[in-house]
Amino acid sequence: MLGGDLKVNRLGYGAMHLTGPGMWGPPADPDKAKYLLRRAVRELGVNFIDTADSYGPGYNEQIIKEALHPYPDNLVIATKGGMLRSGPEDWVRAEGRAPYIVALGRPEYLRQQVELSLYRLGRECIDLYQLHRIDPLVPLEDQLGALADLQQQGKIRHIGLSGQPEVTIDQLEAARAIVDIVAVENLYNIADRSGEAVLEHAEKENIAFIPWFPLGHGDLVGPAGILTKAAETLGCTGAQLGLAWLLRHSPNTLLIPGTTSVSHLEENLKATDLQLSDQQWDEIEAQCAKATPWRPTAVPAQEGRAR
Repeated sequence: MLGGDLKVNRLGYGAMHLTGPGMWGPPADPDKAKYLLRRAVRELGVNFIDTADSYGPGYNEQIIKEALHPYPDNLVIATKGGMLRSGPEDWVRAEGRAPYIVALGRPEYLRQQVELSLYRLGRECIDLYQLHRIDPLVPLEDQLGALADLQQQGKIRHIGLSGQPEVTIDQLEAARAIVDIVAVENLYNIADRSGEAVLEHAEKENIAFIPWFPLGHGDLVGPAGILTKAAETLGCTGAQLGLAWLLRHSPNTLLIPGTTSVSHLEENLKATDLQLSDQQWDEIEAQCAKATPWRPTAVPAQEGRAR
């Protein structure tokens, strides 16, 4: 029950990759992207979609509207705002290169981005709007205050926080002193559990925890991935294994695996059917503890804005 009033299935869909290379521009095959969204929502029971104004920028929200509007009554769409883009190379993973992860939380900018998201999604109210990254150069009460004003106007239903790579407990509690926070989206997976304390805190406070990079940016499920190898004798895929572990590990995890493949989408959603013994899970956890999947690190805010 997201925010106490939005019932969603815990296996949702992250739409980020339904864009051009580098999450920039429209997808190469818009019809294929729209078919995947329709298959997910209309046929496979997905009722939670995660997107952001920075994916595209804008094209990701736009294609969701083109594929699914008018929306089913039970579909919850979460979007995010407050992160800058400069081009398709922003988030490229490369040796010795820090991804361009720069926040802009000025109230007037956030108000603009909410209005743009409403327009592109074709909605009068955004179900869950997340601050994509806390801006250290703007008072938190100004950032969240702008979203709270829009919430009072009926343009946002619930507010959440997203971390790059994570929102800390102190940041979460500081935010909750300003506005009700119903979800936190942090980097987290079976091999990178540095955010365990935040997950446990969110569970205690009945806050949804949305793990991004749930499969370690693909490191855990590639041909030589540790989950791929572990799944070989279990009759499942590595992705199913990683997702099933997240569902099992905490009752407040809300998953948003992303893919551009309909077959992978179908496989991912079958993760709810996976049943293993406690001993098998213990062995898989021990194996994954030896892996070190990639995690992005943000450049300092002042330096990033100057680029």
